[in-house]
Amino acid sequence: MRVVSWNVNGLRSVHRKGFLPWLAGSRAQVVAVQEVRARADQLPDEVRAPPRWKTHFVAADRPGYSGVGLFCRLEPDDVVTRLGAPEFDTEGRLQIARIGKLTVVNGYFPNGNGKDRDLSRIPYKLAFYRRLFERLEKPLRDGGRVLVVGDFNTAHQDIDLARPRENRETSGFRPEEREEFDRWIRAGWVDTFRHFHKAGGHYSWWSQRIGVREKNIGWRIDYVLATPAAMTYVRKAAIHPDVTGSDHCPVSVDLDPAVR
Repeated sequence: MRVVSWNVNGLRSVHRKGFLPWLAGSRAQVVAVQEVRARADQLPDEVRAPPRWKTHFVAADRPGYSGVGLFCRLEPDDVVTRLGAPEFDTEGRLQIARIGKLTVVNGYFPNGNGKDRDLSRIPYKLAFYRRLFERLEKPLRDGGRVLVVGDFNTAHQDIDLARPRENRETSGFRPEEREEFDRWIRAGWVDTFRHFHKAGGHYSWWSQRIGVREKNIGWRIDYVLATPAAMTYVRKAAIHPDVTGSDHCPVSVDLDPAVR
């Protein structure tokens, strides 16, 4: 059972660059996308409801901003989209989908930069992290099979970006952001990719400046975190830098089908 996450940086845009052929060949049972940037009724029919896929979308109140979506081979038993806090719920950043015994949480975690890259959104970003952490504390504690997938907008350690020294004061690698990520790991969440791959040089986001991606000057800010109970079923974790169309690339995990 493959679960894939991809910040598509505009679903309509990535559709024009081959999203549906990629989806058909992904061999995934669940594909979670972030930064959809459209309401469901603004998406082309073939994207909103591709054959043999069940879909679910959550849009931000602000047009053309944020938004998350799910493409599932099986209809989820339930999808929750709210944290119960208007400041988060209006931005369309969350889907909590229950598929049998497996829960897939699709999150588009906020960026800490304000309009002028002034770090003004870091408190909001950290508050989102903490609110979701609290929402998932009970299933973590009770041995639930939970995956949290998405764009976390944080590189956890020096190994997770090409130029850590130059970016210590940049949102996405500031100490308070990394500490919040640390808190999840200390609580028992497993970074699935790092569990299997200890070496550096693996990134999921690159600046769109010319030549940056080709030189692999990137950041690993897209993750699949697993509870210990879910991790028991994880057989493989991967990053797919060969998949283009967005400034991010997909990340994935393969699980024993018995997880659900």
